Amino acid sequence: MQIKWFNQGRSLGPDDDFFLPELCLPEALLSMVLLAELLVLVLVLSEPMQPGFNWVRLALTSLFVQWIVLLSAALLCRLRPLLARLRAALAGSLCCAIVVGLALACTAVADYFELGGPLPRSGEVNLYLRHGLISLIMSALLLRYFYLQSQWRRQQQAELRARIEALQARIRPHFLFNSLNSIASLVVIDPYKAEQAVLDLSDLFRASLAKPGTLVPWHDELELARRYLSIEQYRLGDRLQLDWQVDAVPDDLPIPQLTLQPLLENALIYGIQPRIEGGLVRVEAQYEDGVFQLCVSNPYDEGVEQRPSRGTHQALVNIDARLAALFGPRASLSVDRRDGRHFTCLRYPCERLTQEARAI
Repeated sequence: MQIKWFNQGRSLGPDDDFFLPELCLPEALLSMVLLAELLVLVLVLSEPMQPGFNWVRLALTSLFVQWIVLLSAALLCRLRPLLARLRAALAGSLCCAIVVGLALACTAVADYFELGGPLPRSGEVNLYLRHGLISLIMSALLLRYFYLQSQWRRQQQAELRARIEALQARIRPHFLFNSLNSIASLVVIDPYKAEQAVLDLSDLFRASLAKPGTLVPWHDELELARRYLSIEQYRLGDRLQLDWQVDAVPDDLPIPQLTLQPLLENALIYGIQPRIEGGLVRVEAQYEDGVFQLCVSNPYDEGVEQRPSRGTHQALVNIDARLAALFGPRASLSVDRRDGRHFTCLRYPCERLTQEARAI
């Protein structure tokens, strides 16, 4: 059984890398209660079987164990920020000591008020020792499980980060080479515009390298795309027309860097470059109910066979892989043709603030 201890939608704090989960969360409390009930069944079934099952014994044992579990969860939840500052071995030892102390304290209270019936004095020491050892073994096993799960989660995050960085590193040269190809076509036609495009590309590539993070604010990605289009405008002139419908998107919305530019490049190759008269490239973006949607469309002639470059195809596959790695199965990239236009659309769930970039 794998327990999801963290709320993925919230931002990460400095102690979220600690192996002990936040036991105050509803999911964690429910899991702890269920595990405690399993322990109760083991304890009751470990005793000699009687002809009639003692339901009262089961209820009292369950109540006793739940006391210990809930008190331990509450106390460890309060002490978690302090324990997170200690070494893992010391923090684990203190957690075990706290659970054992609470188990002995609950045993003393139950003994004093005779909640489980009168206790023979000759068996008192054995009872305290039994409860102490059981609580020590169970807490040690559970903490060990928490630690291994934390290490496994950390390894998964490291592998995911490496995968995304590799994809990001592959798309930068692709972006540079395609921009250089556009500038090369201007050298013979208009050397002055080619010179200006080189200067724009220098500023553009410097901006793309300035933020090495996996996610960037939407405002920065939009500015990067507009700089790219300014280079293409030198080459295509009036053949390239643009329609931006992006005002409804918050500036701080997180988006993988160099996502919009390949979509625009795809639109230029499919819809503008093959047409003598050019056409309109429309960029539509919206953010609603925690889901970001982006569509880039361009004219498409049904009777003309379109052959996109291999580089553009790889860029779209790259974007799809990055979206899946960052945002999970709910992220998607789709290509559609309807009403004489070619649509490339993506969507993914996200928060407004770029905290998710720190979670990877």
